Amino acid sequence: MNLQDELNKAGGFKNLEHLAKQVVEGFISGMHKSPFHGFSAEFAEHKIYNPGESTRHIDWKLFAKTDKLYTKRYDDETNLRCHIIIDNSSSMHYPEMKDFSIDHLNKIAFSALASASLMHILKKQRDAVGLSIYSDAYDFYSSEKGSERHHQMLLAQLSQMALSKPKNKQTETYQYLHQIAEKIHRRSLIFVFTDMFQTATDEDKLFEALRHLKHNKHEVVLFHVFDKSKELTFDFDNKPKRFVDVETGEHVNLYSEQVKDNYEALVSDYFKDLRVKCGQNRIKYVEADINKNFDAILTSYMLGRQKLI
Repeated sequence: MNLQDELNKAGGFKNLEHLAKQVVEGFISGMHKSPFHGFSAEFAEHKIYNPGESTRHIDWKLFAKTDKLYTKRYDDETNLRCHIIIDNSSSMHYPEMKDFSIDHLNKIAFSALASASLMHILKKQRDAVGLSIYSDAYDFYSSEKGSERHHQMLLAQLSQMALSKPKNKQTETYQYLHQIAEKIHRRSLIFVFTDMFQTATDEDKLFEALRHLKHNKHEVVLFHVFDKSKELTFDFDNKPKRFVDVETGEHVNLYSEQVKDNYEALVSDYFKDLRVKCGQNRIKYVEADINKNFDAILTSYMLGRQKLI
């Protein structure tokens, strides 16, 4: 059964845990082609043996299968703390969805499934995860924990978020990032999912808040979530259309070809500027095109984990 069948079977996003498992298993199956080939399909219960460590916990049966040394991990091992932050403003619910397709997710559904997939790996790795969701208010916060009850509670929040349809909800991302930064005291891996829609004035405040997130030597990854075909290349047919700002309700009527070239140039420059500013502030910037798979998301987790462990 493929992932789309699983999505249909799960009733949209009502069973995120099962969908996340499918995403992660698909990612792992391709890991032998990546720099992370050391993580086998058994990585959930094992870690690579490092010379000098005790040989007491080496899994010799796995060594016989893989010809590589792994040590068993135990329930009390929590090596990493991770906090996931999601922008739930109205623009993140673009495009409006009646039925979800795994090849046609809106930005909030993509962020929810990506987050659930990260949580699936974190759970298997005995790591602790926390979650913050914000829009025009601080919608939800939970600190980092590793229990099964906590995991299920976060999945329920993600599912509820993906299926909701907020109207005219704007946000000041920087305001909530400052609040979240004050709550995270122990060194953590922090993932931020946002479409980066804010005013030019707010952009400076946003990077000030992102720098605040990096205090206490946190590792911060910014997932810039967008629909490349629509929001970057402006790929619409040249029929008269009304384009509506879902956060303010303002609209403009036009033919897409009248503005396509200028629009794409301006947005491309904006994306490049974001990437440069993230680099200057030592924040990992990741383009998260909702029309692609989740490999870039999960690879960023692997890289971030290597830096913190």
